[in-house]
Amino acid sequence: MAAKRETITEEENLREIIGQPMDLAVKKAIDHLDKHCQAYIERSPFVCVGTSSPDGACDVSPRGDAPGFVQIIDEKTLFLPDRPGNNRVDTMGNIVENGHTGLLFLIPGFQETLRVNGTAEIIQDEELLTNATVKNKTPKVGILVHVEEAYLHCAKAIKRSKLWDPESIQDRTEMPSLGKIILEQTAPPEEPPTEDVVTHVDEVIEDNYKNELY
Repeated sequence: MAAKRETITEEENLREIIGQPMDLAVKKAIDHLDKHCQAYIERSPFVCVGTSSPDGACDVSPRGDAPGFVQIIDEKTLFLPDRPGNNRVDTMGNIVENGHTGLLFLIPGFQETLRVNGTAEIIQDEELLTNATVKNKTPKVGILVHVEEAYLHCAKAIKRSKLWDPESIQDRTEMPSLGKIILEQTAPPEEPPTEDVVTHVDEVIEDNYKNELY
């Protein structure tokens, strides 16, 4: 007999199963970046940017650089420089069409994370872009985020995953290289990529890492 499956379609039913949040868990969400949120962002070298298209298709994009790369304009505004990538513009394309965004900041060694929600726009601002210059490379555009909600998230997810524990580090060689994975995903089944082609693509990717980070 197949296991019973039930889809929860209303929040009221979900609450009956999960229960209500603690009062403090609700109150901790504030509508601005206070001194603690700002200090966290200043230390953070990594943020995930969540967006969605007008039809609801979602996307989460990682953004990383030296701590402080996300500029704090004021307690309601952030600026994220756009570094060279694959030019898919999934995140920025979504923002152009639907400005709602959610950010998740992480700091290596910190078990708490910072969540920031609000709206965003793609801008070209000479001063902000110049301030984001690294290795004489100035970004072409950036993401301006208007903060509507911010709060520190508890450490349970990081603790359960043991994300920062040295013993959690896995051997990357146990999976194929990025180049091989992409080639196998895109090649016709009857024409698998040769090792020479895989080696060449891996070299191109590695060269891009070395010379095109900024």
